[in-house]
Amino acid sequence: MPKKIDEPKQGKTLRLFPENGFEEAMSPETRSQFSGATRYVLDDELARIVNISMSLEMPLLMKGEPGTGKTMLAHAIAESLKMPLTVLNVKSSMKLVDALYQYDTLTRLNDSRFGDSSRNVSNIEDYIKMGKIGQAFVSDVRMVLLIDEIDKADTDFQDDMLDVLDQMEFDIIEIDKTVRAKHRPVIIITSNAKKDLSDPFLGRCNFHHIAFPDPKMMRKIIQVHFPDIESELLENAVETFYRLREIDAIEKKPATRELINWIRALRADPDFKPKNLNKGDIPFMGVLFKKSQDYERADNVTQRRRPY
Repeated sequence: MPKKIDEPKQGKTLRLFPENGFEEAMSPETRSQFSGATRYVLDDELARIVNISMSLEMPLLMKGEPGTGKTMLAHAIAESLKMPLTVLNVKSSMKLVDALYQYDTLTRLNDSRFGDSSRNVSNIEDYIKMGKIGQAFVSDVRMVLLIDEIDKADTDFQDDMLDVLDQMEFDIIEIDKTVRAKHRPVIIITSNAKKDLSDPFLGRCNFHHIAFPDPKMMRKIIQVHFPDIESELLENAVETFYRLREIDAIEKKPATRELINWIRALRADPDFKPKNLNKGDIPFMGVLFKKSQDYERADNVTQRRRPY
């Protein structure tokens, strides 16, 4: 288990640096501020919670339906602040130690059997490889750490992971060594709300819910991806997209990424005319709907609305 760190005295904000011990954290005024990226449209509320989370050095938990930009936020922060990014894709079967480090016993066994490696088989540390969290800790520069789809993990994984992220250190039991973070990473955690997160977990994060963009915001997003898009195509595609999302009994509604790919497909078709969308002639439905029952439902609805 990670070592416990005494709570700092009230009135001081402290941060751990292995080479210097504890020192006073930088004030918010001296930190870099996130204000968006080349292809990420940011609203004021999201910008504020990202920046205050970096100032407080707290993980930011992002929720929202798939396709609302939760994962891309971490990429945008890394781009904007010129920080490297490492991504931990959480799996249901994942153990916390896998996110911290891996001990490659198989390679060590092969080296000891065949003796054709430059590694010293008696030195276990040569066979320790950092996991995604470990990589963020040992990096010589501050990183953005994206922990994607935390709701796939069990409660023990979630709580133990936050223990490590709070204390910024973990133990490698095979070599009796403690790894301490050189820099506290910017931590973005995403959840698709498939499973409830524990109260202790929620209490140690800042939180933001990304609502699905309204049509006005969606137009801005589309214009970022397609700066030269024709106004008729923009208006008709966005209007059609939101109309399709309102169809009843759709299990997986098309998200922003589907709209972007759909517009890309429409623009690639030399025979496509934007005005036909208003007539119910909607090509490439398979770009928007990925489940058979959703596709059939949407196709039936649009055919009924199509004039003859």
